[in-house]
Amino acid sequence: MKYCSQCATPVEEIIPEGDNRLRHVCPSCGTIHYQNPNIVAGTLPVYQGKVLLCKRAIEPRKSYWTLPAGFMENNETTEEGALRETWEEAQAKVNLGQFYSMITVPAISQVHIFFLATMDKPEFASGPESEEVALFSEEDIPWKEIAFGTVKMTLRKYFEDRKTQAEHYPTYVDNIIIDLSKYKQEDKS
Repeated sequence: MKYCSQCATPVEEIIPEGDNRLRHVCPSCGTIHYQNPNIVAGTLPVYQGKVLLCKRAIEPRKSYWTLPAGFMENNETTEEGALRETWEEAQAKVNLGQFYSMITVPAISQVHIFFLATMDKPEFASGPESEEVALFSEEDIPWKEIAFGTVKMTLRKYFEDRKTQAEHYPTYVDNIIIDLSKYKQEDKS
């Protein structure tokens, strides 16, 4: 952030009084511009034992497979965001089930939340952010082409759980710790 969104004055990075973190603060109007993690909400849609995946048509990780998910919008619940993203990316209507996994990725300031979901019919199509959408049985999941670690973790847990769970699955909370400094060094060379 370079300029205050309230008065357009260049901001300074300081620790405001009573705070313990660097923040973008406007020296003119005093506005503190807080930056908080983004929430990614999505579903793990299942039809007759197969999981619906979308091949991304956009960066990051274009042409890799993912669960239908995306950034929440203001004024929507996590459930609404998950359903909206499933429709936008896979043109699929799903029955939202239980909250299944929450994986925090501190290095990129994101929290990924997935709900289990079922599909009454195998009706789906590529939305504007998907090259392709398809149902996969466990043995056909393209594991080396999964876009994100959070998706891979959620899928692996799901396939483990469905072997032993009758009706109610456990909920997972986990973290993915990434050292971004090695990526930044690679970018400079």
